Amino acid sequence: MDEQALLGLNPNADADFRQRALAYFEQLKISQDAWQVCAEALAQSIYSDDHIKFFCFQVLEHQIKFKYSELTEVQQQLIRETLITWLQAQMLNPQPEKTFIRNKAAQVFALLFVTEYLTKWPKFFFDILSVVDLNPRGVDMYLRILMAVDAELVDRDVVHTSEEARRNTLLKDTMREQCIPSLVESWYQILQNYQYNNSELTCQCLEVVGAYVSWIDLSLIANERFINMLLGHMSVEVLREEACDCLFEIVNKGMDPIDKTKLVESLCQVLQSAGLFSIDQEDDVDFLARFSKLVNGMGQALIASWTKLIKNGDMKSAQDTLQAIEAKVALMLQLLIHEDDDISSNIIGFCYDYLHILKQLSALSDQQKANVEAIMLAVMKKLTYDEEYNFENEGEDEAMFVEYRKQLKLLLDRLAQVSPELLLASVRRVFNTTLQNWQTTRFMEVEVAIRLLYMLAEALPVSHGAHFSGDVTKATALQDMMRTLVTSGVSAYQHTSVTLEFFETVVRYEKFFAVEPQHIPTVLMAFLDHRGLRHTSPKVRSRTAYLFSRFVKSLNKQMNPFIEDVLNRIQDLLELSPPENGYQALLSSDDQLFIYETAGVLIVNSEYSAERKQVLMRNLLTPLMEKFKVLLEKLMMAQDEDRQMALADCLNHAVGFASRTSKAFSNKQTVKQCGCSEVYLDCLQTFLPALSCPLQKEVLRSGVRTFLHRMIICLEEEVLPFIPSASEHMLKDCEAKDLQEFIPLINQITAKFKTQVSPFLQQMFMPLLHAIFEVLLLPAEENDQSAALEKQMLRRSYFAFLQTVTGSGMSEVIANQGAENVERVLFTVIQGAVDYPDPIAQKTCFIILSKLVELWGGKDGPVGFADFVYKHIVPACFLAPLKQTFDLADAQTVLALSECAVTLKTIHLKR
Repeated sequence: MDEQALLGLNPNADADFRQRALAYFEQLKISQDAWQVCAEALAQSIYSDDHIKFFCFQVLEHQIKFKYSELTEVQQQLIRETLITWLQAQMLNPQPEKTFIRNKAAQVFALLFVTEYLTKWPKFFFDILSVVDLNPRGVDMYLRILMAVDAELVDRDVVHTSEEARRNTLLKDTMREQCIPSLVESWYQILQNYQYNNSELTCQCLEVVGAYVSWIDLSLIANERFINMLLGHMSVEVLREEACDCLFEIVNKGMDPIDKTKLVESLCQVLQSAGLFSIDQEDDVDFLARFSKLVNGMGQALIASWTKLIKNGDMKSAQDTLQAIEAKVALMLQLLIHEDDDISSNIIGFCYDYLHILKQLSALSDQQKANVEAIMLAVMKKLTYDEEYNFENEGEDEAMFVEYRKQLKLLLDRLAQVSPELLLASVRRVFNTTLQNWQTTRFMEVEVAIRLLYMLAEALPVSHGAHFSGDVTKATALQDMMRTLVTSGVSAYQHTSVTLEFFETVVRYEKFFAVEPQHIPTVLMAFLDHRGLRHTSPKVRSRTAYLFSRFVKSLNKQMNPFIEDVLNRIQDLLELSPPENGYQALLSSDDQLFIYETAGVLIVNSEYSAERKQVLMRNLLTPLMEKFKVLLEKLMMAQDEDRQMALADCLNHAVGFASRTSKAFSNKQTVKQCGCSEVYLDCLQTFLPALSCPLQKEVLRSGVRTFLHRMIICLEEEVLPFIPSASEHMLKDCEAKDLQEFIPLINQITAKFKTQVSPFLQQMFMPLLHAIFEVLLLPAEENDQSAALEKQMLRRSYFAFLQTVTGSGMSEVIANQGAENVERVLFTVIQGAVDYPDPIAQKTCFIILSKLVELWGGKDGPVGFADFVYKHIVPACFLAPLKQTFDLADAQTVLALSECAVTLKTIHLKR
């Protein structure tokens, strides 16, 4: 072995040594006999360095995984002997190997098992057992090998080919016949031998039992001697968590519903008599989390049995099972209400499924109604934030609580299906009690009271948010609560969680303001002052900006009396933040987008005349245009790169804001009808010069391009005079990404205006193609993935452009480019259909070809096109599917094949 290269295996070695070690590893992998050197090193314990031992196992692993069939019988026997020799040495070594080496060795054993068990090594497990006997180090390796074998055979996270899946099924079947009973016996011996003096091995063994129980005969494990031993472990502190998991796997095993009920019930009796159901006496939360998972498993197993029995019509057994389920509800509730969220979270599945049963019953008993109420109270209590929740700096714990709240929401929705009246009454009680005294109530209780009202909207669904019509009881209750919410003054509560919940709820129930519009000014003020958009917390300001825009949009005509007042009050929030360091604006540019959109909506939806709307829109957009001109001049002069970037970003925001105001227009309220065309045309004239700015091209072009997209929709043909010069600037010294983003703009214009833009398209067709070809022909490094991807995306965009032109009935744009250019374009399409292994592009190319055949394939088609059809298009339809890269298992490729067939059919019809 190259001792120098091996030095690089140490994680602390410098980069050159590590590089050399990697290269050496690659060299050994392809070498014919390097594995023998490694096998010898392992068998004779030549090296003491852990990283070298690990390295040797990696080389063996590669040999077994990829090159095993190349070895002779003798060489294969040598690998088996090496591993057994290494295993024997484990019992005699003064120190055990490091865990990572033992795990890697176990993986290598498992690989060899998968390769050889059915053919050359049927005594695999017996050979290992005869070596390890009950030696603790040997047992440790034996258990690790079993876990590695299980991972190879049944790990759900590993994607297996159908061939591997068949092989794994055969391996499991053979193991069940030949060795599983002996393995189970060995586990029993290990547990019996080590349960009191080696907790680590006992836990490892319990993990093995839990893993194998899902695919071996359950009666081997679910019998008196095994279960009694496991139950004994439930009262040993160091073993009980693993024992819990092991019992969970046993309970989870698929089996006959009546047998499953008996198994669960017998387990419960023993656990109960052992005092394990007395939750309040237990303070070990880690164990309780596992125990909660076990109870959840038992509950869900019983419910699955009940469902099957009902389906089979066995009402007597179903009734017995339902009683067994009911008997667990008290325990379930104790776990659900537990202050530790992990314990509570683990039982939610059982709780959810139990409510699903109640939903199916025709009538509920008093006890069942009491259970529903108890679950409801538990959910309300558990939804509450605790003191430790950090609102300003949310970390992992906070994220977990947010996830847990989502689970509780599902329970609440299910409760609403079982008993909507009870849910409504309970929420109303909690809400009213809390809001009467909100000034003296802790924030988390106020927050949860408003949160419950918010959650009712989804728990008691209606179409189009019509919560305040229809069912009178419900509508009255919700209306009362909303009135209380907006008149109680709770929006002034000094905690961000309460403030946010207030605004979220107001927006969710916006239909309330149609019923009681007198409350609109109160809520608007909350949005506009220190409670909302001017709150001290950036998080609140940001969320409120979005919610405010939703609120204004939803109220529509009801905003009329307040429009000018609101526009005046948000004036300072519309200011473009200067690109100076240290300037702290109230809102980020993303938040300002919502404020601009809101301003646009207020103006467009108002009942003002077109003249008034134009004045207001001009007042809104003129400051942006003026600022834009100044900033563009500053950018042209700026020397410093950072300064240039800051200015370009600022310019981009200005364009983005103007763009966003145009979202207020609709088919009913077009730019023309509102008299605003002139304002937006002025914006276009102001923004387009940015395209010729040589600095920060990417940022500026992207912003102006987006604005053009919007204007094509809003201004329609009025935008056309600006397109030629804009296109010319955007095609100057551009890169793959620029072109890729420019082509959709041209496609949009082509598809929208069709023949209106034919002269423009004819004029810019070849310049655009030259720009595309120039970028595609640029040499790129062989392994530069991102450059290759950019070219692929550009190629797709190019073909999409040709598809738009031909599909919009403008093939004359191509035809008028001169015979040589037409031929060049056609050849690129043939090339795209056949040569590039990109099914998306291939599909587009065949669509273009069939369209051209349809348009030009008749008697009066262009000269020479008929020849082209037979010499190039027909062969392409056969060459493409014959390519090795044409993979029919891929959905996109199937679509490409279908378009290829359409092309042939079109040729047949036209010729």
